[in-house]
Amino acid sequence: MRNYKQEYANYDGTDAVKKKRAQRNKARRMLEATGAVKKGDGKDVDHKKALSKGGATTRSNLQVKSATANRSYARKSDHSIK
Repeated sequence: MRNYKQEYANYDGTDAVKKKRAQRNKARRMLEATGAVKKGDGKDVDHKKALSKGGATTRSNLQVKSATANRSYARKSDHSIK
């Protein structure tokens, strides 16, 4: 059985992870304010240049994608990433 309390204490509750989550939430709020995305529409807000690779949460670095397109990678026939 997963120990969610321990996961939060060891990872999700750390300052670095909280800051990254806040940036992702801010990006979604920015696009909701412009009307590009709505709550419950099945769309994700994508950073063109990933936050982990030095990207910023600016309007020019954001785009709207379907959840399936944003949450997976192209795969080879043996299911490894292309």
